[in-house]
Amino acid sequence: MNDHTAVPRAGLPRRTVLAAAAATAAAAGVLDRAAPGSASAATAGATGSSAPRFADPGRAVRPKFRWWWPDGLVQPDEIRREIDQIADAGFGGAEIAAVHHSVSDTSSLDTARRGWGTAAWVAGVEAALSQAARRGLTVDLTVGPSWPAAVPGITPDSDAAVKELAHGAATLAPGASFSGPVPEPVHEAAPGVTARRLLLVQAARVNTANSTRKETGLDLDSVRDLTSTVTGGALDWTAPDDGTWVVISYWVRGSGQTPEAGPHTDPPAYVVDHFSAAGTRAVTDFWEKHILTKSVRRLLKVSGGALFEDSIELETDGLQWTPGLPDAFRDHTGRSLLPLLPALVLDNSNQVYAFEAAVTRQIRHDFWETVSTLFNKHHVTALRTWAHSLGLQLRSQPYGLQTDAIASAAILDIPEGESLGFKNLDDYRCLAGGRDMAGNTVLSCEAGAYAGGAYSTTWQRFLRTMGGAYAAGVNQTVVHGFSYAEFPGVKWPGYAAFTPYKGVAGYGESWGPRHPTWKHVSDVSGYLGRVHQVLQTGRAKADVAVFRQTGYTATGIGASWFTSTGVTLGWSHQFLSGPLLDLPSAVVRKGRLAPDGPAYKALFVEGDFFYGSTVTLALRDARALLRFSRAGLPIVLLGAWDTVVPPGLPDTGESAELQSVVKELLARPLVRTVTDKTLVGDALTALGVRPDVTYASASTLLNAHRVADGVDYYYLCNGKHAETVKPAVAAIDHEVTLHRTTAKGVPYLLDPWTGKAERVARYTEDGDSVTVRVTLQPAETLVVAIGRPGLFGDRNGSRPYAVAGEAEEVRFTDAGLTVRATASGTYRTSLSRGRAVSVTLKDIPEPMELTSWRLRVQDWRPGASATRTTVVEHELTLDALVPWSQIPELADVSGIGRYRATVTLGRGWTGGHGARLELGSVTDTCRVTVNGHRLDPVDQIHPVVDLGGLLERGTNTIEVEVATPLANRLRVSDPAVYGGLTRAAYGLLGPVRLVPYGEVRIA
Repeated sequence: MNDHTAVPRAGLPRRTVLAAAAATAAAAGVLDRAAPGSASAATAGATGSSAPRFADPGRAVRPKFRWWWPDGLVQPDEIRREIDQIADAGFGGAEIAAVHHSVSDTSSLDTARRGWGTAAWVAGVEAALSQAARRGLTVDLTVGPSWPAAVPGITPDSDAAVKELAHGAATLAPGASFSGPVPEPVHEAAPGVTARRLLLVQAARVNTANSTRKETGLDLDSVRDLTSTVTGGALDWTAPDDGTWVVISYWVRGSGQTPEAGPHTDPPAYVVDHFSAAGTRAVTDFWEKHILTKSVRRLLKVSGGALFEDSIELETDGLQWTPGLPDAFRDHTGRSLLPLLPALVLDNSNQVYAFEAAVTRQIRHDFWETVSTLFNKHHVTALRTWAHSLGLQLRSQPYGLQTDAIASAAILDIPEGESLGFKNLDDYRCLAGGRDMAGNTVLSCEAGAYAGGAYSTTWQRFLRTMGGAYAAGVNQTVVHGFSYAEFPGVKWPGYAAFTPYKGVAGYGESWGPRHPTWKHVSDVSGYLGRVHQVLQTGRAKADVAVFRQTGYTATGIGASWFTSTGVTLGWSHQFLSGPLLDLPSAVVRKGRLAPDGPAYKALFVEGDFFYGSTVTLALRDARALLRFSRAGLPIVLLGAWDTVVPPGLPDTGESAELQSVVKELLARPLVRTVTDKTLVGDALTALGVRPDVTYASASTLLNAHRVADGVDYYYLCNGKHAETVKPAVAAIDHEVTLHRTTAKGVPYLLDPWTGKAERVARYTEDGDSVTVRVTLQPAETLVVAIGRPGLFGDRNGSRPYAVAGEAEEVRFTDAGLTVRATASGTYRTSLSRGRAVSVTLKDIPEPMELTSWRLRVQDWRPGASATRTTVVEHELTLDALVPWSQIPELADVSGIGRYRATVTLGRGWTGGHGARLELGSVTDTCRVTVNGHRLDPVDQIHPVVDLGGLLERGTNTIEVEVATPLANRLRVSDPAVYGGLTRAAYGLLGPVRLVPYGEVRIA
């Protein structure tokens, strides 16, 4: 029988790595300058007299592009031109990524002379950095070509290369003998793998009682180490006659993994070991030797942004491995890993063997916790330290394996999620918890990738996707993406990194001047920049911290009650994992956890979703919870916590001590236990915990709250937890109560489309809260700021405001407090100083639908080369608005359409009256001009614009310019790839209405 008793732990506690990383990040002078997206850069000019900064956000907070290069097959002049295109469109930077999934014949890449990391690639990087410095942009660089992190110069057999633990097996009947070479691995080695090492040979007795549908059950106590009996690679062993036995061999070898869609280099690059110092050193050594010229080093200090690493997509037929794992496991747990290996081996990501269920769960927990520690120490922390030495930050997607991504997010300068891979908003909330507990500012998102969406993606779809992500903590957008223009043999409209993909339309978009919508894209980038500006200001606040025993993300698994119910009632939450509880911020003051950061009002704990919802808690975490409760933090626990067990294999006496600590915790006056998840909200109410945002009944309204210098910023979006959730979101119109930090703070409406700040004219206040009316269409957003009167330069501080009224709108205008209505009548308004005012609006005309239009279309078609576009003009007269797909001349047209309507208006439309223009449905982007005056950018989700006094008595000209995606044209110009796309409904679809209103000053 093997000894599974723990021995004293010689290594560092699991959270020492995270605590050390946090201390390093807090040290002064880590970077030579305030890096784009850092707290200092984002907050500068964003509080106090912040209206100008909101109107024109700086480059540091503007969206970026993922910029796809065909490795080093680029020209410096074209690189500089594309930097200018990105800058002119109002974006803040780009991330250079070597990606060419669309290239089927890689011989044109010339990886020996123009691969990633070659002199040609470095010349392109220098051109990008130098031009970015001229234009005030930043350039991010990926760790290696494509993903995962890889470099040339190592082989699959190198110490620095990614490793796997492969297993072989043989089954023996009772009393049967095994004689011959130890079992070969069940999968052959990958190409290029020539070396392997036999780590261990074991035997174990089968126990069908421990079997699951996919796993063969074994007895842990029967596991025997046969390695010492192996001679010359052969084993002679006779099984006992007490049952069926299996002989298992374990082989350490390189996995031979190369970065996606290679080759990118010559010699080939191989993925590095992400769990050892050798793997990270291979990356940094290659950069130091081949990439970091004097010029590049100098330019990185000026226009370098971040070093970026994509998600941890380590793919192997066996178990992810590193040679140091056995020692690390013993340091971490005090136990030997080797007798436990049967419960860990994988066959194509599937578990093979299992011991008794609880023990198996504990073994797997301890293993992946150890892997997390190695990943965070040797890869994340080491790369971040090195990036800082270059004046860069480290941005990374720290998920893909069963590692603690929440803890990794706390180490990273900029954690990043993705709209394609994340299944719902809780995946972002996991990363946001790590970011905010570490005191960092930015949560980035790889945004706008859609399967099969190449050249058919609309900015409207992009905005619908991002609306909810911003509410969940995202505040930087890396748009997926911008492709380098040229590549030999490609078709119009130019090289695209991901399309064709397997012969058909591929992932995401290749935005840029090849798109008709590029003409309007500065409106979109301005909107995104203003949203980022608000959401990078000050510190994020969240109502509740949800404690997650296992810190995975990109799983789609949310929190009981909060995800399904709490969010619909205004509650906000983030996720924490155990290592975060040891950060310097993890203190309780005045009933708040991390009071100088997210200031959680309560902690919610439930069973571990990733292990069958078992009620588990590490002893160190239980002690932390008890400490928090004693300091005054309300805690709600869901489940049978009197049966709590440790998540990993317990030390002697640990289970009893855990139960003792939890028993004391449960007896605390600020702790509530519920066994029904529907009672979580009631438990919070009983503890006196209230959300910062409330409304009378369930709503699809999502919110994010930040505070800076006593100003509360609320981002509100009418969205949903996940894009795939049905039914569709409906319009909302209800009152919303918002907590305010500053007594007597007044609300302002910040319009991220126009950059205008306007004091809200109708609201009520009660102590530390303000109640405003929120009316939003699906996916529409707004920003409310609550701060001192005059914060945004208005002069309405001494004027009364409305607390109730019958008119559709009450607004502060240059004339004063004004009511507005679209129908004639008498309207009563109650004012804040106790009096009521009634006014009569007369002779307001009926709304007018505009049906007759002159349409001029610029039809974009392939030109003389792959990067040239020919424009054919069409002119039509329309008696009704219909999609281009229903107009024979325009059925397969993509481009820019200019709609012109001429309307004759009488006296009732002018002289104290104004009007709104409602565009109805538009695909895709649009701009509006009235009587020669171009209006402010249009909200592309809810295209309604206020014309104010622009309309004149007599003849008026209204122009709507619409730009479309390219898919309809590509369906016919390149049918082999895009012919399967459905013909889309492009253009101004309407109904388009002029809606007049009357307005009058009341105070």
